[in-house]
Amino acid sequence: MRARSPLLLSPLLSTLLVACADAPRCPTGEVWLDGACEAPSWSDPVPSGDAWQPAPGTAWQWQLTGDLDTDLDVEMFDLDLFDAPDSALDALHRADVRVVCYFSAGTVEDWRDDVGGLPAAAIGEPLPEWEGERWLDVMHPAVRDLAEGRLDLAAARGCDAVEPDNVDAYANDHGLGLNATEQLHFNRFLADAAHTRGLSVGLKNDLDQLEDLEPWFDWALNEECASYDECGRLGVFTGAGKAAFHVEYVDDWSDASDHAAEVCGVGPALDTLIKPWDLDARRLACP
Repeated sequence: MRARSPLLLSPLLSTLLVACADAPRCPTGEVWLDGACEAPSWSDPVPSGDAWQPAPGTAWQWQLTGDLDTDLDVEMFDLDLFDAPDSALDALHRADVRVVCYFSAGTVEDWRDDVGGLPAAAIGEPLPEWEGERWLDVMHPAVRDLAEGRLDLAAARGCDAVEPDNVDAYANDHGLGLNATEQLHFNRFLADAAHTRGLSVGLKNDLDQLEDLEPWFDWALNEECASYDECGRLGVFTGAGKAAFHVEYVDDWSDASDHAAEVCGVGPALDTLIKPWDLDARRLACP
């Protein structure tokens, strides 16, 4: 999710919210294409080619707000595709740091300049506690065009990789009738489109589809798996030699060290950071 402190829901409450969402327009195993439900045509992943392939143990930073601190001893820096200045990307590349560019692929953020053409039919329910952000129908052609435009921008800006966010609408109260098969279809589309442009691509959260998506994605990024006792599932990526970047949040930065003592080492070879909710420059990396 984008950097603002969200309302954390228990797994039980999350399940209840999903149960209250609109009924899927297509049964599981089918997707909505050209105004009808049909079985998808699956193909092999687009090869990643020379795209960056981080292994477990990659030092990293994730900063989406505030003045970017690029003087860190890290191998990867995850920043905002739209907001980061060219000078920051240039400085990181001069230091041989891989640049990952964040954007939301599955929601519309009303402050972005490229969302004016989205039709109302493609826009669903708001995200609780995330002002100005709503779920998108990932089977709508306009949403896919938007995602491809953002991947084009990432390539043009010289990003080495992309972090498409909000790729788990099916598991949330989205109000669009999406099912898990449609989410899988969209997420594989994103990975293939990134690789076509020479970009490395990370899978953000979406733990229930890890096995089906690992062959498409080069690495993973997870939020709060320790809080929900789910970190072991990321072994699908680390067991394949792919980095699994992991963040646990604190409300008060003075609690960072204590929280690190609780979560560092949880999970299979995760690269864990403690971060504040607004994802500013502060970070505490687990050893």
